[in-house]
Amino acid sequence: MPTQLWREGFIRVAITATAVASALSIEQSFTVPGLKLNDQVVVTKPTFQTGLGIGNARVDADNSLAITFLNTQAGTAVTPTAAEVYTIWWKRPENFAGSAS
Repeated sequence: MPTQLWREGFIRVAITATAVASALSIEQSFTVPGLKLNDQVVVTKPTFQTGLGIGNARVDADNSLAITFLNTQAGTAVTPTAAEVYTIWWKRPENFAGSAS
């Protein structure tokens, strides 16, 4: 039976997101070289912004990261800080025949 192994790493990339309308969430996609479809990801935005959060992150295609931004404020749009360098932790399964050493 093959042994399940995981490969993981970090990527840092500048992301410029668009405005998120009042009291809504929106998914936006960004080019991130090296990501593979079905990778598991965790995304960290480097600064705090009132009313703005990250609800989910996923790889929606090879080299493409989709982030769901949440705006919890009523009555005002929030635009994520432009060109911030986000940290993306990725993890992907790799199957190898034999046993791990």
